[in-house]
Amino acid sequence: MTKTIETKLEHLLTNSHKAGMIAYMESHPSDFTEVIKLAIADKQPYSWRAAWVLWSCMDINDKQVRKYLKKIIDILPKRKDNQQRELLMILQRMELNNEFEGQLFDICTNIWVQINKTPSLRYNAFKLMVTISKKHPDLIREINSLTESNYTDTLSDSVKKAITKLMKNLTIKN
Repeated sequence: MTKTIETKLEHLLTNSHKAGMIAYMESHPSDFTEVIKLAIADKQPYSWRAAWVLWSCMDINDKQVRKYLKKIIDILPKRKDNQQRELLMILQRMELNNEFEGQLFDICTNIWVQINKTPSLRYNAFKLMVTISKKHPDLIREINSLTESNYTDTLSDSVKKAITKLMKNLTIKN
């Protein structure tokens, strides 16, 4: 069995606290592309951690991340819960075109209806669904039907409250 050699960045991702990782990224901007590529790869435990660091140090609508939007959305359904959650948090910080919004809405809906998925993943998927529906109000009725108790019973009270607040803000603005 051959063991692959861990890169400096991979070592940092598994042996540092988040503040240390962010400080490293700020002082090594040349590694940003490597973090993006690792965030979308399927190389655990590094990939979900890279995505976790990425959304914490990227700019809103980051031009370097923008180049990878299609890839992020395409691989999203193929990743495990923890990496999906972090990728969704990256996508929450990006401006999306209509095509990406449609594809992402479908992916997020699929995540949301799987009540066995982790609540934090489902919540982040729901947040993106709400954000997208603000631009496409015809989706509000669909989202409303997805807040019935069979979809929310497995959530904690605090997540249920956050979902209610998102829906209240959505219906007030539309």
